[in-house]
Amino acid sequence: MDNATFLKALQSRVATFNDAVGTKEGDWVVKGFIDVARNIYTLSLDTKVISKVMELLLLPELARFAEAHRLKMVLAEHQNFYPDVTFVDPRGHRFALDIKSTYRLSARQVNGMTLGAFTGYFRDRRSKKNITFPYESYQGHFTLGIVYSQVPEAVRHAGKYTLDELESIASVISDFAFFAQEKFRIASDRPGSGNTKNIGSVTDMARLVEGKGPFAELGQEVFDDYWMFYLTADMARAAELPKRPYTNLKSYLKHKGLT
Repeated sequence: MDNATFLKALQSRVATFNDAVGTKEGDWVVKGFIDVARNIYTLSLDTKVISKVMELLLLPELARFAEAHRLKMVLAEHQNFYPDVTFVDPRGHRFALDIKSTYRLSARQVNGMTLGAFTGYFRDRRSKKNITFPYESYQGHFTLGIVYSQVPEAVRHAGKYTLDELESIASVISDFAFFAQEKFRIASDRPGSGNTKNIGSVTDMARLVEGKGPFAELGQEVFDDYWMFYLTADMARAAELPKRPYTNLKSYLKHKGLT
């Protein structure tokens, strides 16, 4: 199986994922956490919690996808390992799949997502640290994206409910959209939010779904080279450089003598 075949199969499958996470009305099927006393504790808009619960909901769907295409499915052993899921075809080709979620800021813009580290295993591609298999051993790297709308008014009614009150609990997120793309096609030329050394994504919804980020036409090799040698301000200072070689794609192309 090649990358194009894997992606086409995955994109066909993700079109059915709404049924796994949403009701017919578009609300999230998850209302909260339940304890042994049958009390339900509602959720907040914490993106990390939502992302993890989404991953758990989708794992059975991904297992069915793997079975349908004769793929072996290997889950990450630890929370901070890349990728979330590894698929292996009968010939031993490996495909990395990271499950990422983000919320809408408007009809056209999302908050963005991080697409994995640009240090560590990304640069030392034979490394086995924080990765299921060495980065260079994967034939392709893919992202399964989940976009949702936040429902802030639902949080105003947060609290403890009984199981009999389940139907009255409002969902904190709704209106889901799924997409699958090769990682380099949706990457931006900026790190993700925060101080972590992660690759950021584009934030335009159409560009995410269609895989039309700034590296899409430049190709995988340019994406790899850009992020393998990208330096944050702290990294440049640690290397005792007077300034960073480049800070965005425009200055990278100039630095490389490319147009």
